[in-house]
Amino acid sequence: MKTPPSPIRKRMLSFRYAFQGIGRLFQYEPNVRIHAVAGICVIIAGFLLKISAMEWIAIVIVIGLVISAEAFNTAIEKLCDVVSPDYSESIKHIKDMSAGAVLLTAIASAITGLIIFIPKITVIFL
Repeated sequence: MKTPPSPIRKRMLSFRYAFQGIGRLFQYEPNVRIHAVAGICVIIAGFLLKISAMEWIAIVIVIGLVISAEAFNTAIEKLCDVVSPDYSESIKHIKDMSAGAVLLTAIASAITGLIIFIPKITVIFL
C-alpha cells in the first residue's frame, strides 16, 4: 500500500500542477499570448518612461488580472464543452459572459495604462 504524500509534498505537487496549467494556457490559447506580448510591451515602456513604484504596482496588477481573466474564461469554456458538447443557448450565454469578463478587464487595464503613460508621453513631445 502506498503511503499518502506529506503536506509539503502536496504543496509542491499543487505548484507543479498550477505551472502545468499556466503552460497549457500559453501553449493552446492565442489570446493569452497576445495579452502577454502586450504586457511585455507595457513593461518595456514602464522601464523606458521610468514609472513610479505605485504605477508599477498598478501595471503588475492589471497585467495579472487580464491574464487571470483569460485563464478563467478558458477554464469555463472547456468545462462548458465537457458538460454540454452539443449546442446549448444557456452554454452560449455562459461563454459570452465569461468572454465579456475578459473584455472588461482588458478595457480597465487599457484605461490604467493610458492614465499612467499619457502624461509621461506628452512631456516628451511637448
